[in-house]
Amino acid sequence: MIRNYLKIALRNLLRNKTFSFINIFGLAISMSICIIIIMMIADQKSYDRHITKKDRVYRVNTHRKHSDDMVNKFATTPLPMADELLTNYSGIEQATKLRRGFGNAWVDIDNDVNIPVAGFFADNSFLDVFEYELLYGDANTALLQPHSVVLTKRAAEKLFEIENPVGEIVKVGDLGEYKVTGVLKDIESKSHIKFEALGSYSSLKTLEADSIIHKANDDWNITTSGWTYIRLEEGSAISKVEAHLAEISEAHYGEIEDVDNKFYLQGVTEITPGPLLGNQIGPGLPNIFVYFLGGLALIIMISACFNYTNLSIAKALTRAKEVGIRKVSGAVKHQIFFQFISEAVVISLLALGLALGFLVILKPAFLNMKFSQLLQWDLNTEPGVMLLCVLFSVVVGVLAGTLPALLLSSFQPIKVLKELSNIKLFSKIGLRKSLIVIQFAFSLVFIISTTLVYNQLNMMLNANYGFNGENIINVKINDANVDLLKSELTNHSSILNVTATSHLPAAGTSYGDDVRINPEDEEMEFNYFSTDENYIENMGLKLIAGNNFKKEDVRTSPDKLIINTKMVGMLGFESPSQAINETIIVGDSIRMTIAGVVEDYNHEALLVEIGPMALIPKTTEHHILQVKYQNGNRDAAVNHLETSWSKINPSKKVTYQEFSEEVKGFYDLMFGDLVNIIGLISFLTITISCLGLLGMATFTTQTKVKEISIRKVLGASDKNVILMLSKGFIMLLIIATVIALPIAYFVNNMWLQSLAYRVNINFSVIGLCTGIMFLLGIIVIGSQTIKASMSNPAEQLRSE
Repeated sequence: MIRNYLKIALRNLLRNKTFSFINIFGLAISMSICIIIIMMIADQKSYDRHITKKDRVYRVNTHRKHSDDMVNKFATTPLPMADELLTNYSGIEQATKLRRGFGNAWVDIDNDVNIPVAGFFADNSFLDVFEYELLYGDANTALLQPHSVVLTKRAAEKLFEIENPVGEIVKVGDLGEYKVTGVLKDIESKSHIKFEALGSYSSLKTLEADSIIHKANDDWNITTSGWTYIRLEEGSAISKVEAHLAEISEAHYGEIEDVDNKFYLQGVTEITPGPLLGNQIGPGLPNIFVYFLGGLALIIMISACFNYTNLSIAKALTRAKEVGIRKVSGAVKHQIFFQFISEAVVISLLALGLALGFLVILKPAFLNMKFSQLLQWDLNTEPGVMLLCVLFSVVVGVLAGTLPALLLSSFQPIKVLKELSNIKLFSKIGLRKSLIVIQFAFSLVFIISTTLVYNQLNMMLNANYGFNGENIINVKINDANVDLLKSELTNHSSILNVTATSHLPAAGTSYGDDVRINPEDEEMEFNYFSTDENYIENMGLKLIAGNNFKKEDVRTSPDKLIINTKMVGMLGFESPSQAINETIIVGDSIRMTIAGVVEDYNHEALLVEIGPMALIPKTTEHHILQVKYQNGNRDAAVNHLETSWSKINPSKKVTYQEFSEEVKGFYDLMFGDLVNIIGLISFLTITISCLGLLGMATFTTQTKVKEISIRKVLGASDKNVILMLSKGFIMLLIIATVIALPIAYFVNNMWLQSLAYRVNINFSVIGLCTGIMFLLGIIVIGSQTIKASMSNPAEQLRSE
């Protein structure tokens, strides 16, 4: 029976080639995107599956309950947490801690070329908790001694030409030299902790003593420097451990006003995909993006299923007699139902095959996106994923074919064989027309969303940030002698100015601290950049009161600062001039004098309003050298920069980037891929909608060919015929527009309102997007109505 069903399904596909192509092609392009999304989520779900005791491994997270920030849950905890749990509380079999700062921050992302590895400081129990095995070295002692390092196999091959590098030395920037004590075996599963090297945690004692790394190992007030993982004893209850965490929270923060740090557990396999947290240990996929991607896939798939349902219902009358004859011959309702379901599944499986072909083109495009590179997606077509795709294809076929199958299997033989013309499937505003309306409404919503995201990206790239970043090259300082390098650079005619700073403005990062005027006052938060005496001139900032730093201010202990006008108001001064030479308390007890006031500028990303900020001359926090060159002399400036660097710092490579390109890269990372993804979705939805409209227009003109011929014989012009055939479809586009516009406004207004600086949803955007949809719709409709109007009545009525 199943063989017979398949044979009939294939015959019908070949008999109706146009409709078969529309159904298969529409399902295929939507399936290809869905398969990529399935692969993305499957990739993230594969993390940390190598841990055999993963059901007992948890990360301790921090919840700042009194925080007003958008994100108040963090993956980090105070560094003493692991020892506290292991030493003073029961139920904990093992505990380990990681601290950031060993080499580059992330693997293969924005790396300093002079630092050979990216990783963390880890204690020896890390290898036990995460069940890493060593290819070379002893796992029991590899991370015990200070200045020892364990490398991944890939990192060992990158750094050394010998097979076993144990005993070799690796220099990690200004952290010093480390002896290789182990090389990790490769594991099949990926981990949410991405690293090339693990430096021994015991190394931090001397690094903190020498002020190379800030002191945090024994400080319960610092919650952002590291991560704590624990493995529970077998049979130990999570509630018991979280009760211990509540005791720890009360012991360390119970008497501190305005601090309410609570700790909770998160399963290691629930980290990615997982809830949105601050201070993640590496790039991961939050659940909100899983829902977002899944929602997009669902919308595309529903749109393609609509096409199948729509065209199948439209073709129902042409197969009504077939159903009647089958029932007269003895077929029962469920047999006919399964016949049409099998046809839908066959079409869906054929679409899956075509989708896998599309995947060859789409997969490289997705992997080249910054988002994919950040998350290090593989998108492997492993057997488990492919089996899931086949199952997905079958489900799609069943869902798409259920309604047509129910409709066709319910035909009564006496009616369909006696007078087919009396059968009415749906009313004038029936399901088929509703499906077309819904498809085009979805399409218009996505077209408007794509346009707004693209406009928002352009606005952020071309905004007036309040500073001048033109003709500036950013150079990573590393451990170069800043004074010598500045002196060497300024001795060239192509270079106008050189300044040292801590952060890139308008890119979302800065230092932060608390400030108050009197010791008894409530502390207020502000951001700051560490700069020097040339920063204001170099960035073109406007000093509206007081004076700039002097060279001696930067060289001695920094006790002066320059604030912006927002901070003037926050501190309660009536005017910028009133704030000059006033003393304020920064942090716990550092007294600083306000030397000047600059006009507000976007030191933070354009996602947030300009807040209180200051410029402080802390030379120990300088990480970037901003080299301003004369307009048109970039090549000469770059050549001199490279020459000067090799002269001052010959053992290191120079790393530099154009200031404007670095700012652009920040916003492109945030919105560029989003524009591409939503743009692709918009293209697919409008393509699928147009295919559906093409199928409906084709079917309508085919069923009305004799009516058209009679009208032309009676004197109707081609224009009258085109108008008669088109007006119904044009009305559907108008209804779709009326439905889509308020939805598009509501959806896009939600995310735009969360941005401090945003574009508007104006009539030009709505008009452009609506015009695009109508133009495509009219082209599709016109291609069939014009063809029908040009038919020869004599040929169509010859047999009447």
